Amino acid sequence: MCGLVGFVDHQRRWRQGDLVRLASRMADTLQARGPDDQDAWADAEAGLALGFRRLAVIDLTPAGRQPMVSADEGAVVVFNGEIYNAQDLRRELEAGGAAFRGRSDTEVVLEACRRWGVERAVPRFVGMFGFAYWDRERQTLSLARDRVGIKPLYYGWSADTCFFGSQPKSFFAHPDWQPRLNPTALAEYLRLNYVPGHLSIYDGLSQVAPGAIVTICFDPADRQTRQPRQNHYWEFRSVARHGVADRFDGCPESAAVQLKTLLRQAVTDRLVADVPVGAFLSGGIDSSTVVAIMKEVAPTQVSTFSIGFTESDFDEAPYARQVAKHLDVNHHELYVGPDTARDLIPNISSWYDEPFADNSAIATYLVSRLARGSVTVALSGDGGDELFGGYPWYRQGQVIGGTLGRLPRFLRRQIGASLRALPVEGWDRGAQLIPSALRPVRAGHRMHKIAEILDLAGPDQLYRYLVSQWADPVAVCPSATPEDDAVWMGSGVRDVPDFAERMLYYDTLGYLPDNILTKVDRASMALGLEVRMPMLDHRVVEFAWRLPMSYRQMGGKPKGLLMRILADYVPTILFERPKQGFEMPIAAWLRGGMRDWAEDLLSERMLRCDGIFAPAVIRQRWQEHLSGQRNWQYSLWNILMFLEWKRAWL
Repeated sequence: MCGLVGFVDHQRRWRQGDLVRLASRMADTLQARGPDDQDAWADAEAGLALGFRRLAVIDLTPAGRQPMVSADEGAVVVFNGEIYNAQDLRRELEAGGAAFRGRSDTEVVLEACRRWGVERAVPRFVGMFGFAYWDRERQTLSLARDRVGIKPLYYGWSADTCFFGSQPKSFFAHPDWQPRLNPTALAEYLRLNYVPGHLSIYDGLSQVAPGAIVTICFDPADRQTRQPRQNHYWEFRSVARHGVADRFDGCPESAAVQLKTLLRQAVTDRLVADVPVGAFLSGGIDSSTVVAIMKEVAPTQVSTFSIGFTESDFDEAPYARQVAKHLDVNHHELYVGPDTARDLIPNISSWYDEPFADNSAIATYLVSRLARGSVTVALSGDGGDELFGGYPWYRQGQVIGGTLGRLPRFLRRQIGASLRALPVEGWDRGAQLIPSALRPVRAGHRMHKIAEILDLAGPDQLYRYLVSQWADPVAVCPSATPEDDAVWMGSGVRDVPDFAERMLYYDTLGYLPDNILTKVDRASMALGLEVRMPMLDHRVVEFAWRLPMSYRQMGGKPKGLLMRILADYVPTILFERPKQGFEMPIAAWLRGGMRDWAEDLLSERMLRCDGIFAPAVIRQRWQEHLSGQRNWQYSLWNILMFLEWKRAWL
């Protein structure tokens, strides 16, 4: 696990030594991702330079250094990630005449691409990765990313220079980098709390799609770049469509046996390392399943890590402690209060480079910091919610979506108009006539929210509404330009007809890679910790999507199939409880220990000076939150994180 960066200067303005020094300077901005080693390489004739920071996990010797040049000097690679089947591929390459200088999986990637070609080699890699491969003979740059999008890889153009790398922060060290705010990315960030991967907050930049290879051909004669070509060697949409069309035809017990076998293999694969390996443990179903299997297959004592909060409503540490005790693992825990979290807030923008408003980013950083004190690699349970229907909004969507489907839209609009005809204050005054024991809380806001939901076109728009922090980004940011995503406009219905299953599909397309995996990558790599995710082995994903929802949520319980597997290792009393989520008590902290910091950023003077947001809209929410009238923690955190990011980067 490392950090890579590179650029191609079409004007060939730099000499060899200058290219190397510039690439080294860019790579140094990624030092946290790779604290163990640094190097750079350049091809002055092509105007290309590569920089690298290494976190040594497999083959700790100099033979694993990058950028890595092929034996014939015809190709060079910078590689971030791990290939779990590298030894199998190595044996095959050796049988074909390849000679290896070391034991690293990077060298396997280089030889495979050199001998088989990138398009044939990458589909054979089992792992998580983002890498850049330069073919000197063909003057072709290939950028490849793992199937699910666990590791990041950005690319784009600025001032006629092609940039690519693990994080945009490295581009700021190049004199040609001219960051400009992307208004479409801003709109989607305000809606979703994260920037979708096909966009970037920086205009002209995006990420290689999960499961894709971007090929860029350079013509040294006329110094032009051909249009980049992005091809998918694995595509989740195709996996979902195939799973719906070719359902698993065995019984639930058979499904549990096969899933357990796949998870055992995935966990075993991810234990390969020349450094200590541990695991995150929250006490929930996903992480407990991973740790239970890890305990079963690991050759050494397992170390686990969790954090707790002084506010009991958010504290999962006791559950993790009970599971750890039952499994007899070496458990570590850390308790966190508002002061600790507040002290870390200024660092969030330096970890993420783009605005990011999932408040569990701080918790993820803290558990990563705890783990990094003992191990270099940690396994996590990420992916279980998206594959097996664990999020609470799936149930909300099913219940409300069913109601929307039964009422004609013209009737829903009429009801909504009637509800809005009485202002919020009027509903609140009317609610005072109801006995206090039966009186609804914030009646006016509830009625108007119901009216908004009734006005939506259908269940897909409802689901987008449920996961949106600012349902109308333009209302809070007049310069924002929302996009019409084809997935929300109907293609999702064609791919996955069942709405309950389609919610999982939407999250796996967007929320999983662009929020969850981004959060874990940036928070852990800020500390030089590699996190591996057995649940997101592509073979597990493919099998899960062949299962009907009744199997995934066996017994009507979210993640029921995983619960059946976990029950083989842990008593159900230790994990059968409502999902809590890896969150922090931000709502209370904004009214308490974080209030002065938030008030400074959200003051009318600061908002007007900033000139991006509509101050009145934000100030109203802030006042309602402080008074306890509404809980606007998510949408306010969204604005706060953007303002902190802008303060640091623009």
